[in-house]
Amino acid sequence: MSDDSPGGDDSADGSGGGSTAMDGDADASSGIDYDGRARDVLGFSRWWQIVAAAGMMAAVSPYQYVWSSIEGPLAESLDIALPALGAVFSFYVVFQSLSQFPAGWWRDRRGPRALTFLAALLAGGGYVGLAYADSVWQLYVLYSLGAVGVGIIYTVAVNTAVKWFPDRTGLTTGIGTMAFAGGSALVVPYVRANATVTAYADVLRNVGIAILLILLVGAVVLRDPPAEWFGGDDTDDSDLAASLRGDAYSPTEMLRTWQFWLLYAMFVAMAGADLVVIANVVRVAEHFGFAAVVATIAATLLPLSAGVSRMILGELSDRFERKYVMAGSFLLAGLFRLGLVGAGTADAGLAFVGMVILAMFFSSPLYVFFPAMLSEYYGAEHSSSNYAVLYTAKVGGGVFAGTVVGFLVAAYGWVPTVSLGAALAIAAGLAAFVLRPPSGSGLLA
Repeated sequence: MSDDSPGGDDSADGSGGGSTAMDGDADASSGIDYDGRARDVLGFSRWWQIVAAAGMMAAVSPYQYVWSSIEGPLAESLDIALPALGAVFSFYVVFQSLSQFPAGWWRDRRGPRALTFLAALLAGGGYVGLAYADSVWQLYVLYSLGAVGVGIIYTVAVNTAVKWFPDRTGLTTGIGTMAFAGGSALVVPYVRANATVTAYADVLRNVGIAILLILLVGAVVLRDPPAEWFGGDDTDDSDLAASLRGDAYSPTEMLRTWQFWLLYAMFVAMAGADLVVIANVVRVAEHFGFAAVVATIAATLLPLSAGVSRMILGELSDRFERKYVMAGSFLLAGLFRLGLVGAGTADAGLAFVGMVILAMFFSSPLYVFFPAMLSEYYGAEHSSSNYAVLYTAKVGGGVFAGTVVGFLVAAYGWVPTVSLGAALAIAAGLAAFVLRPPSGSGLLA
């Protein structure tokens, strides 16, 4: 493991994924007035950084959470079968995931402003472009370019919380990821009410313009703390950084532990189980013959449930042993997915909506559990790089939720496909019981 002390932005980054209890203890023992220091640097409260980051996360959330509501009109307009659009969502996940590592590398060295301007053009322009797309390949290109913008915003927003709130990292990262999940709840009813071939182009254009404007405002507000932000006349910076950092595994060292590869497999499984519902909830509701209002309610409440759960279960995992909270959450996520299938088969619309809400409530915190577990096991000094490596597992989940699901539905139908997602979640929950912290002597050859 690396013994190098973090410096500059890495010091501020050092608390990423740690528990709020640890953060609070470090803050109390150091006696640092983070609010006062930040106000001296910014000229205003550091919480405005979180407001801006959360607003940007909410703005780009339609790419992930509104797709199931717009793919029908897009397919009808282009006169193609819905399964042919399955790969669009897979490409979204691939580009959203893989863009985060270079974006994080740039941001740590150059700051967030230029990146956020670029993301505004990509994410806002992508949605506006969908309004004018007249071929499948244009959908692929536009959604993929927008996905790069989403990936940039995701890593910028999460790291904004880490850099400005070493004392409240759990809470502030939870706010950002909650906004990403819940922000689209404001958009889904608008999209669903106008999800027709004649109206959807205006909807896409309006949403794209809103994304562009919100991200441009965020680009103006966001900035990073100076390298010496931790420091002070009465503070031992290196001791504070060390207390927040824990054991420091580099990405290369992390890759040599079996725990990482188990976490990676669990992430793939949970991302697949999570995204198969997110990307297809409207189509599943329609398959079971539910009225349009059931599909609309399910699609609207889904991101709200996903967002709220990240705050609640993230806090719970700070108070109790994290791997057991994670295991229980994933097991319940799988069971409620089976309940979703049962409610659909029984033609119980209200129960179907309830199962969707509960299934998402217990699967969505994967985006809180995994960075926290990674910080606990591998330290926070390299947490941004380490989590960027782990986050590539979402690519596997996206391919499953898009391309693989399209094949499985065509071959076997929705009931076996959603049930497979449930099995993946249950397998991930059982695997969590095997986890234990790595040791330096346990590195793989």
